[in-house]
Amino acid sequence: MSAIVTLTMNPALDIATATDVIEPSKKLRCEAPRYDPGGGGINVARAAHMLGGDALAVFPTGGASGQMIEALLREEGVPHLAVPVPGITRESLAVVERQSGRQYRFLLPGPALGEREQERLLDVLAARTAAQTMFVVASGSLPPGVPSDFYARVARLARDRGARFALDSSGDALTGAGTGVFLIKASLRELGQLRGMTIAGDAAQEEAARAIIAEGRCEVLVVSLGPDGALLATKEGCRRFPAARIAAVGSVGAGDSMLAGILVALARGWELAEAVRFGIAAGSAALLRPGTELCRREDAERLYRELGPASQGGA
Repeated sequence: MSAIVTLTMNPALDIATATDVIEPSKKLRCEAPRYDPGGGGINVARAAHMLGGDALAVFPTGGASGQMIEALLREEGVPHLAVPVPGITRESLAVVERQSGRQYRFLLPGPALGEREQERLLDVLAARTAAQTMFVVASGSLPPGVPSDFYARVARLARDRGARFALDSSGDALTGAGTGVFLIKASLRELGQLRGMTIAGDAAQEEAARAIIAEGRCEVLVVSLGPDGALLATKEGCRRFPAARIAAVGSVGAGDSMLAGILVALARGWELAEAVRFGIAAGSAALLRPGTELCRREDAERLYRELGPASQGGA
């Protein structure tokens, strides 16, 4: 059984390409596409696998795009368990405009999942969460038909099976998870969603993070702050970590790689602060890759060595 089991409720076949200039009402000639299996939990499992971790991806699948995701995961050697569902797995498109270097991302909705499909996914997740499983991870959006408190059910399942639950989502899926989560990985925007307000400034960030911990929403909160690094909050307090110094090439998969790095490091027995540093390195390593590529182990380990000591704080 795997140390990390991920759940992706809304997987996607990620397609990446490039064109010279993006203009309305014109045929845009694109380069040959790159295809990758996508969706938050799938990307966490892929990144964990690339970092040398032990992870299993659980997800619903339907149609030709779902079959292609499975085939791509087999090619990468990523352990996975696909649960057939009605409908066709969604696709997402990332297009780089060569002239400006900007990337445009188009995300389609996934197929609706009924109560029967939801229960099957929970049953499969429970069956694959064993004594050796340290973390159950839910990452990504919820598809149509799935209620906003679904991740709260996943949290209870993980707790009942003796695993710790990690969550990376947004909007109602994030706020609906309730309390009792071990780790939440959030962006600054998602930090604001958890507090129901706009968060501006370092002091406000730390105040919001402490409030989330005090409310019992999670034991560990990691807020990714882009070029400003990351903020870690626990019941002991807050601590800031610097960003890696890189020249970013892509923008896809950094958050998933960051979460994977943190969990792989924790599964190896690392201290929390060092696990966050490794997560920052893994997330930064993903930014070195174009299109929909994720982090590479050699890049993550090099950036981890290059990261200086974190600024001091309570956590």
